Parts: sequence; C-alpha cells; structure tokens
Amino acid sequence: MEYYKLKGFSKEVSRLCIGGCPAGEYGWGNVNRSDIEAAMLRALDMGVNFFDTADTYGLGRSEETLGSVLAGHRQQVVLATKFGVRVENGRTFLDNSPRYIETALFTSLENLRTDYIDLYQVHYLDGITPVPEMMEALLLLKRKGYIRAIGLSNIKEGDVAAFLPYANDISSFQNHYSLAHRDDEQVILAIANQLNATPLTWGSLGQGILAGKYDKDVLFGPNDRRSRALYDNFHGDKLARNLRIVDAMRPLSEKYHVPVASVAIRWILDRLPRSIVITGVKNQSQAEANANAFTFILSQKECNMLDGLSHDNLTF
Repeated sequence: MEYYKLKGFSKEVSRLCIGGCPAGEYGWGNVNRSDIEAAMLRALDMGVNFFDTADTYGLGRSEETLGSVLAGHRQQVVLATKFGVRVENGRTFLDNSPRYIETALFTSLENLRTDYIDLYQVHYLDGITPVPEMMEALLLLKRKGYIRAIGLSNIKEGDVAAFLPYANDISSFQNHYSLAHRDDEQVILAIANQLNATPLTWGSLGQGILAGKYDKDVLFGPNDRRSRALYDNFHGDKLARNLRIVDAMRPLSEKYHVPVASVAIRWILDRLPRSIVITGVKNQSQAEANANAFTFILSQKECNMLDGLSHDNLTF
C-alpha cells in the first residue's frame, strides 16, 4: 500500500480509498450487505485506512454500514463523508446552508457511530449559499472538534476563486476521473495547484467497465443505474472505446499477475502522483483487485500507451 499526507492530517492516508456508494444498497444491482462488510474488512487487512461515503447514499444506509463495520477500528481509519444533497418530502435538492450543515453533520455522526468526522466534504455546491457563509459554518464545526478537515466535491474551475481565501483550510477535492473519463483532467490539475489540495478520483473504474468483466452485449437490470443512457460508459460508441482500453490492459494484467481493475487504478496513481483513488466495492474479490494496484508499477511506455488510447474518450 502507498500512503499520502493530506493537508491538515497528522496521519497518512492510503492512496486507495474505499467508496461507500454501493453500501447504500441502491442503484447498483444486487448488493449483499454482508459481502460489502467483508469487503471493507478485507480492504482494511490489505492496508486501506481511508473510507469515503455520503449521507445521501441509501439515505444514510451507507454511513450506517461503515459505522457498524469500522466501529472497532475507529482510531486506525480516516472517515470521510459528504453533505449537501437533501431529501425532504420526496423531493431531492441541494442545500449548503449553515443550518442544514449542522443537521446533516449530527445525523452523519450518529450513523457513523463516531463523535468526529475526519474529512467533511460538500457534495455539490447549491448555487445559493455564499461560499464564505458555508465555509465559516464548517470552520466553526472544526473548531468545536466535530470535524477534523474540510473537503470539496464536484468542483468546477470557475468555483475555485471563491475558495481561494480558504485554501489553507481545504484538504482535498473529489472529481470524476479514470481512463474512461479524462474530460476534467486539466481542471483537476489546475484546482490541485490553486488550492494546494489533494485530488480524490471518483468513478475510477468507469462504474465498473474498466474491471474487464463486461463485453459489448452488457445488459443491466432496471434496478441498476448503469442501464440508463446517462451512464454512457456502457452504451454506444463510448462502450466500444472503453472496451478497446480494456483489451489493451489485458496483456498488462497477465504480465503483472493482477486483475484488469488493478491496471486501471495503477494508471491513475501514476498519472496523478498526488492523487488518491476512490473505488466502490461489493465483495472481497473486488477489494483485493483494487489493492493489488500497489503490487507493481507500469513502465513509462505502458503508461503512454494507455494514455494515448484513453485520449480517444475525451469529448472536448
């Protein structure tokens, strides 16, 4: 395992972070909670100490699962969660208001069975609450000891200026990034530089297409979000291009004796050397495949080959 020092943290965190979206048990097909719990513990055994979720994943279900599984390991792990997606009376909307932040925080603390959150992140900006108002509320909660560090998520380059006065207080930011989605690569590099914050990549395996287990005839049931056209990694020309990337990774998988998913993760680790990769897991084998990304290093020639192929997936 490789570790990295996040701004504002006394302990280093693993460069592999287990994402909690599947633990919400919604929209990812058949999910077995006991399998997810076993996967989290297996990741812990393999050196992962960083776990990320959000209050909206399964409307608290994911946080509850993490809280239950990691209760006996609280001092050795770094827990991250998010706020800002609010569900009320059947309506979903964004809310970064100080009043809601406090409500969301205390609900998350209860779900996670802890009295502090290591990294508290705004899931999406609501476009209404002024950034200074939101940040001052978060800094107050930090001073009170309820959160240890502040992070951002789904931030666009145009959002950065508002956060510059708070750059010293922002540890990290999450954005979509993988071999299947590099549209925001230059934005990620720019934000990392301007805020001196660590990028965390979500969608790191292209919602699973880069794991090498699907072909052109892939079909998902209605209870799996990937059946929708919005998840274009599994549809049309984008699917065909992704499968070409997967085919190129297979010889590397065989060469290094690791699953295809390991190669996709390794590429991010080397392409963005200051980054941390977030991957969701549904079972122990997935946790092991992800952690195996730290058993080898791709050569420059191999990185360049994947770099070239994945440029075909850029849309700008």
